[in-house]
Amino acid sequence: MDLLIKGGTVVTAQSSFKADVAVKNGKITAIGANLKPEKGAEVVDAKGKLVLPGAIDGHTHLAMPFGGTISTDDYYAGTRSAACGGTTTVFDFVLQGQGEPMLDAINRRNDLAAPTAAVDYSFHIGVGDVTTDEMLDSMEDAVKFGVTSFKVFMVYDFGVDDGQFYKTLLKAKDIGALVGVHAENREVNNVLIAQYLAEGKTDAWWHYMAKNEAVEGEADVRAINLAKMAGTSLYIVHLANKQGMDAVTEARDQGYPIFAETCPQYLYFTSKVYKEGIPEQGLRARDFVCSPPMKGKESQDSLWEGIKRGDISTIATDHCPFTKAEKDWGITQKDGTPGNFTTIPNGCAGIENMYPYVLSEANKGRITFNKAVELCASNPAKLFGLDTQKGALQVGLDADIVIYDPKKNFTITNEAMHGDTDHTIWEGVPVKGYPVATYSRGNLVYKDGEFLGKKGDGKFVKCNKIKHKTPML
Repeated sequence: MDLLIKGGTVVTAQSSFKADVAVKNGKITAIGANLKPEKGAEVVDAKGKLVLPGAIDGHTHLAMPFGGTISTDDYYAGTRSAACGGTTTVFDFVLQGQGEPMLDAINRRNDLAAPTAAVDYSFHIGVGDVTTDEMLDSMEDAVKFGVTSFKVFMVYDFGVDDGQFYKTLLKAKDIGALVGVHAENREVNNVLIAQYLAEGKTDAWWHYMAKNEAVEGEADVRAINLAKMAGTSLYIVHLANKQGMDAVTEARDQGYPIFAETCPQYLYFTSKVYKEGIPEQGLRARDFVCSPPMKGKESQDSLWEGIKRGDISTIATDHCPFTKAEKDWGITQKDGTPGNFTTIPNGCAGIENMYPYVLSEANKGRITFNKAVELCASNPAKLFGLDTQKGALQVGLDADIVIYDPKKNFTITNEAMHGDTDHTIWEGVPVKGYPVATYSRGNLVYKDGEFLGKKGDGKFVKCNKIKHKTPML
């Protein structure tokens, strides 16, 4: 025994109970009442606190090239920030290049991540080229390597068409993989962009209007229909609209293995931020530009109802921050020419805020702590083939553990965050309760506001094959 966490309330997705947690060589070795420390073991008093599994952020974009720049947080800054918010595993995206076999793409990205990641990580592959049998077949090489989830984009110039999407779904079904989708109607989005720019409508509000509820919702419905046609599962990332939420619920009620992720920004903010931002916190409308954008209150309410019904399976961040100066490219581009809503880098910070925000909502009674653990830890592990290693407080699993003080009140400020970004859309947001310690494989990486981990301590985690046949996890 190396570590004994005593006297806390252990919270799993199913239950909560008073127990001690013992750790040796990075694994949980015992959970029970009145465990006795072995010689040399560190004993941590968790009385009055909750003991939780570390969160798994299933959607991040670290050091990602976008719009002429690179997202602000690299693998060290992003995973450092994650640890300080109670997240102990992140899934980042490998963006496959044209003509690049998927295993080559993984190795290219892992060469960047391995030397600096401070907590454990894995990958999804952003599908860039499945136009040939060689590229499509390279999905199987990725699965054999331990990357078993793929993401297609229905939007952007590099996105797939419906035929390529369908072929990707069929291949995933054969090889034991999960396909995720960024669902927005590319053609309608492009028409609206051209219309608004021709009318001289250039500010951040029109980013939302060009990617409005219907633009996202139609694509959600179409993506679900393609998965039904292929007879396989589907994971809808960053779901933000009511039409899509309703379609997910309908499909799951029919027995289809359709899973949805939403993000904290869609649960807390609405599209009104694209009018004026939040001036009292120094936030401009352009600071909130992300894709898909935050939607109206009706959509936000539908997402919360989906969480309560169990039709939202996971919460993740889509963490992809850019500096305020880069957000200003919506006014004047870096070459000095006038900008508009299309030249604003898309993305916001959130990797350090996800678990504290969701746990705060549980602490306020909006959901249970068990539901928070399910959404942020257990379900991501099950969905992505990590549940034999992570996602729960269970003997034999990695000792990824968070100690949470439900009585510690905290107001989010960028100054208190641990990433490299110069602002946060969460500035001034109060949360009830806060993580006070984070352990990654039994190593203390965060305590009382201070990061204690090291570059390179994070390990690449291989995922198991995935074959979800029902909507139940």
